[in-house]
Amino acid sequence: MKKFFGFFFRNNSWLLLIALSAISLGFIKMEQEDVVQRLNNAGTGFRAAIASKIASYSYLIGLKNENDRLLETNIALIGRILSTENAIRNEADRSRILSQKAESLKSFTLARVVDRQFSSRENMLLIDGGRSRGIRTDMTVMTPRGLVGRVVAVSEHYAKVMPLIHIDFRASVVSSESGTMGVLAWKGGREDMATVDHVPISSSLKTGEEMLTTNFSTFAVPGLPVGRVVSIKQGALFSTVTIRLAVDFASLNHVVVVSLNRDPEKLRLLEGKIESGTGR
Repeated sequence: MKKFFGFFFRNNSWLLLIALSAISLGFIKMEQEDVVQRLNNAGTGFRAAIASKIASYSYLIGLKNENDRLLETNIALIGRILSTENAIRNEADRSRILSQKAESLKSFTLARVVDRQFSSRENMLLIDGGRSRGIRTDMTVMTPRGLVGRVVAVSEHYAKVMPLIHIDFRASVVSSESGTMGVLAWKGGREDMATVDHVPISSSLKTGEEMLTTNFSTFAVPGLPVGRVVSIKQGALFSTVTIRLAVDFASLNHVVVVSLNRDPEKLRLLEGKIESGTGR
């Protein structure tokens, strides 16, 4: 026993060093295990976050494709509905309207609004479709809700659209109920309101009636919704008609560009390029 204590006292420094080293190694091992565990946990969380992001992006891509498909389906249905409604309103022109609608809505191009210039008087839209996708000037631009405007300039991959909320935009419109006709115009200000000019005070037009494009237009597909009458103020000869527009331009993201088969003879006559046959 004396030898043991003697050995202990003679070598206490070494024994203390060994004990402290063992304790340090124990702590180091536990710390290493904790670091490895934390790294594993962090790696698992990172992999889970990446997987979640990939899944969300896949969902968004699938959602966009589904929205595009539904929009195309809506446009096809609109073509059929407009054809039927036009034929019912004017039975005498039934065959012509059905033929015209079938041709005019047979070819359309889905495009996205990539830029917009909005002001109190002059507004413009830029869409991601141009000559490379068959888009030309004076084509009708619409959504399932109704008329947006017309194409006024085209490049290879983009097109500029003049919306109906532009002070220079005009289109012939007609009431779906009373048959009252007028000229759509936007006088500036609110982008959800416009006016219909040249409506006689003798007209039977009433508030709530829906205004549609007519087949008098040289660019617009006939029968497209434009808006609903919200007020009528009679003047000396004509009434001031205010309509709430069918299209919400504040949330406009996608549009459909429709090719309209126009009668060249009609256009030449309107432009005064056909000579009168009464001259000598």
